Amino acid sequence: AHGLRSGYLTETARRGIPLPEAMQQSQHRSVQQASNYYNDAERTLGRAARILA
Repeated sequence: AHGLRSGYLTETARRGIPLPEAMQQSQHRSVQQASNYYNDAERTLGRAARILA
């Protein structure tokens, strides 16, 4: 279950879906926990990461 929820949040972050909207579907109660997945996605999609690609 954890992998499915974390993968869902990572994908919503990549697609630019707002965190509160994604949390309604994933049923995360902790913004801190859910935002970790958004931060991870930002690191892989940000301008700084594109330099390494």
